[in-house]
Amino acid sequence: MRNWRFLAVVPLLLLLAACGFRPLYGTGDATTPGVAQDLASVAIAEPQNRLLQLIRNDLLSTMRPAGTAEPDRYRLDIEATASDEKSIEDSSNSRRARRSTLRVNASFALKELSGGGKTIYQGRTFSFVSYDEVNQSFADMQARTTAVERGAREVAIDIRTRLAAHFATARN
Repeated sequence: MRNWRFLAVVPLLLLLAACGFRPLYGTGDATTPGVAQDLASVAIAEPQNRLLQLIRNDLLSTMRPAGTAEPDRYRLDIEATASDEKSIEDSSNSRRARRSTLRVNASFALKELSGGGKTIYQGRTFSFVSYDEVNQSFADMQARTTAVERGAREVAIDIRTRLAAHFATARN
């Protein structure tokens, strides 16, 4: 019975090996650079506000870690906004607690530096992050700040993944 399972699995493994599967963030070889090198060659525009700074910092730390930056071939322009919405509100007199949802919207455009700034890929992404307000000013401010940081991180991860997928499909 074991030999039968082995004989069934081996052809499946051979088919998977022959399909041309390559890891998304693989480094490539000497003739074709991998997606990691493409991501390291993306310059990210200077931020105009704190939310954009958080997104930019997350992108830089994952796409261009210290010492791995390539010469700039692309520029990434990002626009982002954050807005609050009260989800749940408790109107009882005892303890006033509210649940708020922060929505981070971002749009981005990847442009070639050598092609006259032509946009080669663009997209939009968003993140919903919830937090509690407990009617204490410092706690409420810290909860919102943490929510903005989490939303910015989620948006940055999505942008990086979309750029990596774009670079991977552009090679094929």
